[in-house]
Amino acid sequence: MTKGVLLALADEASISEKNMAAEDQKNETPESQSDSDASAVATAPEPAEMGRKGLLGRKVGMTQVFDDDGTVVPVTVIEAGPCTVLLSRSAERDGYDAIQVGYRDKPRRLASRSVRGQVVKLDSKRAKKRSHAGVEMVAKADCEPQRFVREFRGETKARVGQKITVSVFEGCDAVDVIGVSKGRGTAGVMKRHGFSGQRASHGVKKVHRHQGGTGMCQSPGRLFKGKKMAGRFGNERSTMRNLRLVDIDSDRNLLVVRGAVPGPNGGYVVVRQTNKVKRSGGVGTPATKKKGAK
Repeated sequence: MTKGVLLALADEASISEKNMAAEDQKNETPESQSDSDASAVATAPEPAEMGRKGLLGRKVGMTQVFDDDGTVVPVTVIEAGPCTVLLSRSAERDGYDAIQVGYRDKPRRLASRSVRGQVVKLDSKRAKKRSHAGVEMVAKADCEPQRFVREFRGETKARVGQKITVSVFEGCDAVDVIGVSKGRGTAGVMKRHGFSGQRASHGVKKVHRHQGGTGMCQSPGRLFKGKKMAGRFGNERSTMRNLRLVDIDSDRNLLVVRGAVPGPNGGYVVVRQTNKVKRSGGVGTPATKKKGAK
């Protein structure tokens, strides 16, 4: 496996992360520095236990590795976690079981008061009135505001404030990666939907890349919703299912998955344990074709 390429990608991501953290620390107020120092003195929570495993991260880039037999395998490196459990939902109180996790700290100067109040307890009139009325306050994670926040549904033993790392995927064979695809702007039907276009022969003039007629008969006399036409291409939520998990680097918080994942380098992604049934050829390999199939 080409460890040098993976380490180079991870080092590049860590350098940019350190530069951003240094700039944020320079602009922090004395109050926020004292709060961060107090949170750093606190003991680190234990790793969280989850039902269906999931984690937040960002795409580092693509490279290639070699199997034991010398086959070249294209892979994507994902910097996943550590993620902090911000909120725990229960069926008795919220109607469903889930945990809310966050990834990457956000400077407090960039977070509004309402966002800060989701992770730490603030002295407000509303909080004082609720406490005097005997209303039970929701547990807070007591951490910095997070840049990327998502929920994972299902029963879990994770508690608010615990950390989730790539070690939760130990023993997992395949994962689903969710992200936002690259925006391609306004595109025609040939690029957006793969249309073949008009004939490149006699009788066609200046409409070679058009989709053709879209008219309907007198009944129904309209176009149905969802008709494939030219328009905005990309910048949509996309899910890559059943990607084989090639390697886990717990020291650098890296996941190496087979194939491509949606989004640009540095884009946020959600990694979940796949719930797709394994195919006959195994995880990450196409199923064998039947005899006579084209």
